[in-house]
Amino acid sequence: MNHNMQILQEAAAKYGPLCVGLDTDPSYIPAPLLNVFGSKTDAVLAYNKEIIKRVAAEKSACCFKIQIAYYEAMGLEGLKVYAETIKAVHEAGFIAISDIKRGDIADTAKAYARAHFSGEFESDIITVNPYMGFDTLKPFTEYCAPHTAESKVATGSKGIFVLLRTSNPGMVDIEQQELKNGGRVLDRTGSELKRIAAEFEKKYPGQTCSPVGAVVGCTEESDARALRNAYPEIFFLIPGYGAQGGAARIAATLLDKAGGTVNSSRGILCAWKKAPELADKVESGNLCLKEIADAAGNACVAAKLDLLNAKNNL
Repeated sequence: MNHNMQILQEAAAKYGPLCVGLDTDPSYIPAPLLNVFGSKTDAVLAYNKEIIKRVAAEKSACCFKIQIAYYEAMGLEGLKVYAETIKAVHEAGFIAISDIKRGDIADTAKAYARAHFSGEFESDIITVNPYMGFDTLKPFTEYCAPHTAESKVATGSKGIFVLLRTSNPGMVDIEQQELKNGGRVLDRTGSELKRIAAEFEKKYPGQTCSPVGAVVGCTEESDARALRNAYPEIFFLIPGYGAQGGAARIAATLLDKAGGTVNSSRGILCAWKKAPELADKVESGNLCLKEIADAAGNACVAAKLDLLNAKNNL
């Protein structure tokens, strides 16, 4: 039985590597439209659903990533929109990546895993932070085993993306720090991911990638090839493309071997701001949701082609 990371790997190969980030802040929607919907949360959910519909119709992406912080910031109604967005992604036939970056110890980590791998917030793959120690990963990896009668958890075959080299400038403060026994902090994290991958391969042979992937930003070109070569069996979640300045050529390098999915959020959600034909309508308030969703859909298609061209030109 395939785990969710392998299913995502296959979808990326079939539909292209773009991951659409539904990190939908209400400020990304024109103010007149917020007034039309009556509430920020209703507008965000409607916008998310329109984008999902366009991606499904045009097959312009392989998955969606939902950053929970934007929904938490809208309170209880926002969390309802978060759950409804995951549901809409699943109904459209896509893998949902929940960007929650949880990382804690013992029973707390178990509670986080249970919260996001079952129940109302159930997702397919989540992001986790390993920097409290590698024991914090175990409650999550228990959900990554194939779902069998012997499974210790109710829902198996999930996936996790572990922070390895992130896309923010401050990653040098910790991730790039040299260790006394050689290598960097991120290299030590990568070694643990390789160990987990080998363990899963031994128990469940025939995997084309590990169910435990890595977050590797495309904002630094210096070690992109080295990281890709160091972890050939690990599927990458690649942030930083587009609005954060990450180049398609760097992302393409990281897409080699086991592959990956390249996230774009603001570049898609705010594409309407760069559409000249919408400028007057935004100014006058004579704008409908379909028009800004069309701009987002066009941005998805353009991003997919940009990434595929860069990959083909390696």
